[in-house]
Amino acid sequence: MPAEETPPIPLPQGRLNGRSVFAQAVRDALQTAAREGWKELILCDANYADWPLGERAVVESLQAWARSGRRLTMLAMDYSGLPRQHARFVKWRQTWDHIIECRLCRSSDILAFPSVLWSPAWVMQRIDTERDVLVCDSAAPRRVELRQVLDEWRRDSTPGFPASVLGL
Repeated sequence: MPAEETPPIPLPQGRLNGRSVFAQAVRDALQTAAREGWKELILCDANYADWPLGERAVVESLQAWARSGRRLTMLAMDYSGLPRQHARFVKWRQTWDHIIECRLCRSSDILAFPSVLWSPAWVMQRIDTERDVLVCDSAAPRRVELRQVLDEWRRDSTPGFPASVLGL
């Protein structure tokens, strides 16, 4: 008799607190993106220092999600720590460069820069990055509002964090 699959845990909703809660929400969102086939993801953070991007499970979720017709956009103020902090993610990013766009944003205030995981189905926004206070929601008004904010940051950005550095 085959074992029954455990139903997926629903993504969190509402106001949440804590670094571990934030990291788990990122993990769960990327796993859900792979399972449900979300076509687009936008990740936005000043430097991704406390995101779990380098974890094996996160990269496995991204690998399961990645395929033709998918798009990942990343917005950041600084990508310099990613190779050191998230080596698995950087390696995965090199393989899937054709579906990933990394943009460098200029801002004088790191606390004013959004920290968001956006998808067409669900969003997570850290409203206080120092205390890890986040709001998760699947309601259309919040998704639309955050998409507009992220589109504005993207318009004022430049290409950044190339998948490889070519030298002569």
